[in-house]
Amino acid sequence: MRSYKRLRKTDDRMIFGVCGALADYFETDPTLIRILFVILFFMGLIGLLFYIILAIVIPPR
Repeated sequence: MRSYKRLRKTDDRMIFGVCGALADYFETDPTLIRILFVILFFMGLIGLLFYIILAIVIPPR
């Protein structure tokens, strides 16, 4: 039986754990995800909206 990865909030959290969860899911460094959200934030607040939506949607661990 094959196990699938799940998007769950992790202990590596700053505010809501969204970046840590995405980094764990994509197997990358959480700092890179945080930098991406900051860049998206300054490109028209889309990063903030996306972050808030993910903070609501991603379940806790």
